Amino acid sequence: MDRFACMTVFVKSVEQGSISLAANELNLSPQLAGKQLRLLEASLGVKLLNRTTRRQSLTDSGRAFYDRAKNILEELAEAETLLARTRSTPRGRLRISAPITFGSHALAPELPEYAKDHPEVTLDLSLTNRTVDLVEEGFDVAFRTGDLADSALQSRRLRPLRLVLCAAPHYLRTAGTPSTPEELRDHECLLFSHTSMRKEWLFDGPQGTTQIAIKGRFSTDSGEALRAAAVAGMGLILQPEELVREDIKGGRLVPLLSNFRSPDRQLHMLYPPDRQMTPRLRSFLDFAVRKFGKG
Repeated sequence: MDRFACMTVFVKSVEQGSISLAANELNLSPQLAGKQLRLLEASLGVKLLNRTTRRQSLTDSGRAFYDRAKNILEELAEAETLLARTRSTPRGRLRISAPITFGSHALAPELPEYAKDHPEVTLDLSLTNRTVDLVEEGFDVAFRTGDLADSALQSRRLRPLRLVLCAAPHYLRTAGTPSTPEELRDHECLLFSHTSMRKEWLFDGPQGTTQIAIKGRFSTDSGEALRAAAVAGMGLILQPEELVREDIKGGRLVPLLSNFRSPDRQLHMLYPPDRQMTPRLRSFLDFAVRKFGKG
């Protein structure tokens, strides 16, 4: 017996004045409504309604039970409404993993807008250049650059990261300004040890793609450290535009090889399959696509 369904029939029968009218409102047959009312009375061991072919009236037990049953059903409806709201409103902790440079210079400045629009979501941003395991480490979403390995995770391609070659003015005054990718072999290059860019740089130009083996005495897995070294005049840097934009504007770094362009770095979001998606994750994915989707 579905006790809540039986209680609903009883309360509606009292409010409507008859079982048949209650059945009609509940989209039940009068026979089923009558059966549920009898089951309720049998389970309680009391008669709730005096019924004749023309009228019905509450018994003393029915009158006492009616008030409590109505309150219970109203509280149940409120609980169901609250649960539905919980399922549809983004809330809770959202754990995000992102590469250090992208996370610091592109993602983090945009997060206050998301936080303002979703005040019940708590953001936990972890910045690292290593490949995290979303499931094992408890992340909801991860941003990754470069080619993706096969995975059971879902992914969305975002706007690629544009790479910029640049150096400090005082380095160029001493070492000279390269005019072709081939001349980079004679320069001190600052190496990003996290990717294949630690060994070679690629450039697209009028004659196609050029692959240049590079060398340098300084390598690190931190884009910020590379930027600082470049500003200090240690050598040439090839890093995302977001990292060096302000230094170029301020004259601390100078962009090079304007007739050539290094291939963009692909950027993706990874997240669990849709069946595991929460409102907070869905809202963040939509936000990230709006901010970093293909331009």
